[in-house]
Amino acid sequence: MSNFAIVAREDFSDVTYLLEVQHPLMAKAARAGQFVIVMSTEHGERIPLTIADFDRKKGTITLVIQAVGKTTREMQQDCKVGDSLYAVTGPMGIPSHIDKVKKVACVGGGLGVAPIFPHARAFKEAGAYVIGIVGFRNKKLMFWEDKFKKYCDEFIVCTDDGSAGIKGLITEGIKQAIEKHPDLDEVVAIGPPIMMRGCAEATRPHNIKTIVSLNPLMVDGTGMCGGCRVKLGDEIKFACVDGPDFDGHKVDFDDLMTRLKRFVPEEKAALQRWSATCRMKNEIHAEPTLAAALAAMAEMPVESPGLPDPYEDVGGG
Repeated sequence: MSNFAIVAREDFSDVTYLLEVQHPLMAKAARAGQFVIVMSTEHGERIPLTIADFDRKKGTITLVIQAVGKTTREMQQDCKVGDSLYAVTGPMGIPSHIDKVKKVACVGGGLGVAPIFPHARAFKEAGAYVIGIVGFRNKKLMFWEDKFKKYCDEFIVCTDDGSAGIKGLITEGIKQAIEKHPDLDEVVAIGPPIMMRGCAEATRPHNIKTIVSLNPLMVDGTGMCGGCRVKLGDEIKFACVDGPDFDGHKVDFDDLMTRLKRFVPEEKAALQRWSATCRMKNEIHAEPTLAAALAAMAEMPVESPGLPDPYEDVGGG
């Protein structure tokens, strides 16, 4: 198995971080809307991550990750410049359709701001008029403003507290764009399910095509396990091979959000066990016996580390 070097890292907040990974073949093949499956270590969990950027000249791909579970928290702690990822599989999924769009709004809420960037760039390079709409909880959490402005003809920021741009949810930015541009051809939205549903409902009365990028539970990424199935009306699709882009006006978001919470107890238990082990390592400095290590672990309280809920609404979203 090849190792993929981490050549850059940036921390946007206490729980959000960027990894730039050396992978020339992936960078050459990647398209807007696609994702990868990553293993940080040989025995690590396989996790799907949307490609937030790619640089064909440098031969790198960029991943923006939120530490919401055991594996992403472990990666936040361990993945540094000079280290490497054990496996990066992809690019996976069907690339987003970019051609034949004259005017488009690219909408990203919270962590969804990162993966919407390749869409904005691709649409602009294809000759479209691009309106970028992004949402955050507050100004301090904002990132990539300059990157977006380089490719967006208009750029709208929404924040919960009004510290930047429009005060309110990201749907306020969509309403503003529709009022100013009644000839808007398409909206592409990426973010938490509740935010994407809000975007779809904001465009529905105007009959504007709305594409959402779904990231349901995923195991193999080849359509075999069925874990990433989503409902579109009476149809069943698999996000890994049929998506991740789908018609936002057809997605059953209630079913999607229910399925996303299916393994929350197990995920929290895994995170708690890992957190307890980390505390034990920090507190035991000498070389302990096995009995001493187990005793120390047993005495440590195992409580939730208070990470953000990945399924709740995101500020600005």
